[in-house]
Amino acid sequence: MISAHLLAVYIAALVVVYAVPGPDMALVLQTSIGRGMRSGFAAAGGLGLARAAHVTLSACGVAALLRNAPWLYDVVRYGGAVYLAWVGIQIFRSPVFALPEGGNESGAAGTAHAGARPLRAAFVKGLLTNLLNPKALLFCSVLLPQFVRPEAGPVAWQMIELGVVLLAIGACFDVLYAIGAARIADWMRAHPLAQTLQRWAFSSALIGFALRLSLD
Repeated sequence: MISAHLLAVYIAALVVVYAVPGPDMALVLQTSIGRGMRSGFAAAGGLGLARAAHVTLSACGVAALLRNAPWLYDVVRYGGAVYLAWVGIQIFRSPVFALPEGGNESGAAGTAHAGARPLRAAFVKGLLTNLLNPKALLFCSVLLPQFVRPEAGPVAWQMIELGVVLLAIGACFDVLYAIGAARIADWMRAHPLAQTLQRWAFSSALIGFALRLSLD
């Protein structure tokens, strides 16, 4: 078991990381503003699954493979950059609000099946946005081992504990972002200029993250 002091330091480090603006935050905020809180939660679910995959791959040594194979790292990096840029362009080209006022996602489509499509799309966007970011995998491979102590017990169980905490903290931040953004959306519906500015801002942010990912 990880000591309480070490766990507190680990949680503090995660809080700082998740509070820094990045593509994950931008995606959850824009999805919640444009499509409602449920879609924001769906995007957060995709992000959570991708983070779980990164923790697992890190524990299996895949991150070390990326570090030792620059060409493979570049393939994933450029693929993630292209995807982020594509999402940014889609945000810019899409209507500011895809839902009627009140956020009834399924009612607007008329069927439960149609109402589920935006949720699936948001989930997939969240999954791919994080999964195609090799920096997220390398982050896990660098951060987690620093808090593993062989004398504290089986390393595998410590990695699982650290991974679960990472997912829980990330989910808490994503939920807060989704709820906050959905509340902002109610105000923005009455201010067309603010709607346009938020679309430009999130689109530019994601394209900027894509450029940074491709150039680093």
